[in-house]
Formats: sequence, C-alpha cells, structure tokens
Amino acid sequence: MEFFRKAKAVRLRGHHDKYLYADEDEESVTQDRNGSSKNARWAVEFAPGSESILRLKSCYGKYLTASNQPFLLGMTGRKVIQSLPRRLDSSLEWEPIREGSQIKLKTRYGNFLRANGGLPPWRNSVTHDIPHRTSTQDWILWDVDVVEILVQSPGHHPPAVPPVAHSDSLDFESSSPSSVPIKSGNFSRQESSDSYSGGSPPKSEGRTIYYHVADENGEVDDDVVEGYSFIFKGNGVDELTKKLMEEMGLEDIIVCSRSPLNGKLYPLRLQLPPNNADMHVIIVQSSAKGIAF
Repeated sequence: MEFFRKAKAVRLRGHHDKYLYADEDEESVTQDRNGSSKNARWAVEFAPGSESILRLKSCYGKYLTASNQPFLLGMTGRKVIQSLPRRLDSSLEWEPIREGSQIKLKTRYGNFLRANGGLPPWRNSVTHDIPHRTSTQDWILWDVDVVEILVQSPGHHPPAVPPVAHSDSLDFESSSPSSVPIKSGNFSRQESSDSYSGGSPPKSEGRTIYYHVADENGEVDDDVVEGYSFIFKGNGVDELTKKLMEEMGLEDIIVCSRSPLNGKLYPLRLQLPPNNADMHVIIVQSSAKGIAF
C-alpha cells in the first residue's frame, strides 16, 4: 500500500508498456502509450474504514469498475469499465498487492486487473481475470507512477514511504522531474509490434488468417461481429492453434472452418491449404456448448 499512501493521483503502466486509459466515451477502459494524457490519470480514494482497499476515479469522475459482463462470450475475462453507480459497491474496490517493485490489483472476488496483449480483439483491452497460462502471468503486474502528491493537513503524520519513480516512464510531455523518457530501443520494439509509423507496411510472406471467436454455444454472427486478421507464416494446424492460444491468452481451443455446403463448423486437420491462400477460420473453445464434431 505504500505506493498509494501519499498519492492523490497515479498512472498505472502494464506489462506491454501502455497505461491504463479512460476512453473518451466515458465508459470503456483500454491501454494507451500516451502517459501524459489526462485519460491516463486516476485519482486515488480509500474505501471508508479501510487502509488497504481503494477506488480509482478517471478524469471523467467515474470509477474503475470490475463488471460482470464477459469480454467475449464463453471466455473467462470480464470487462473493466468506468461507472458511477448510485451506491458505491464492491465492484469499485481494488486491493493493491505488492510484488517486488510492482503491484497487482485484486477485486473483492479474487480476480486481478489484467492488461491484455496479443491479437485483436484482446490487444489493448483491460479485463479482470485469474491468469492460468504462464505466458500471461505478467499481464496482471502494474508499475505505479505517482503524478500528484496528497497534501496532508497540519498535525497529520502518515507513515514515511519511499518515493516512486520509474526510470522508464513514458511521459513525453510531463514536467514532473521524476519522469524520464523510456529507452528508445524498448519503445521502438513495442511500437513496431502494434502499428506502422509511416509509409507502406513491410511486405510479409505468409497468408492472411481472418478469424471470428465463437460464443459459448459455438455460434458466431458473421454479419454482426467484425472479424479480425493477422499474417501467419506456418503451414500446420497445430502451429496455427498454438499461435492463436499464445497471442490471445486462451487454452483448449479448436480452429474450425465453415462448410460451404451446409454452413456447419468442422475442425481443421493437419495441413493448411497450399500456396499461402488466405483463410477464414472460427475459434471455438472445446468447452463450448451445443457443438459436436
């Protein structure tokens, strides 16, 4: 809790070097590289009667909220949103747990605030979940930057805490003396994985995989739900399945295609079509209901 004792406002930076970000729609919560934006600033409030439970309020006056809405149907992650309910309930409360120089933020029900990476729709999303895969354990760790110190009233003497300053803080415009720009090498590596800074994107060998994620009943509405895509350089179904599992943080998935004859799903087997032909696939969790192969 020493990260927050003297903090009036903080920024939280996740494993992917992006900040917890209150979107302009005043409801969504995502990740963004612009740490100097007011949207990356969260006011700190302690829950009444507690010195270990806090609330975080966005620049729009709404609280960071662990909702019950699934991020994707059939998946375990739940949406994290901004909200301002009439009654300030436990969905707004977070317990900081220190892990080395970082913290984890736990909900009152045991889930953790998680900064997702990988392919869309997971990229830049924020959920609350309990990560089970080793590759996603670091996604629930956050660096804390104090951006405004809480000024105590005379006669009040809080416990002394060490200053929090991270040498790789992504604050390009802030005048804070404790903020230092991130090393250019690390930033370039991260930035190149998300977007192209200009000009034509480099030509890549491989095929384009277009995919949808089915719901818990194994169904997907292709006309309503926007699909996603990425470049895949392999040839085997096992390799494609592993790539999707790693990038999306999922387990026990089945990569399927839709039959052009009857529209039913069938699992892909062994090799992908030759000549790097583009493909449309559907990701189904093996636990999905109402689907049998």
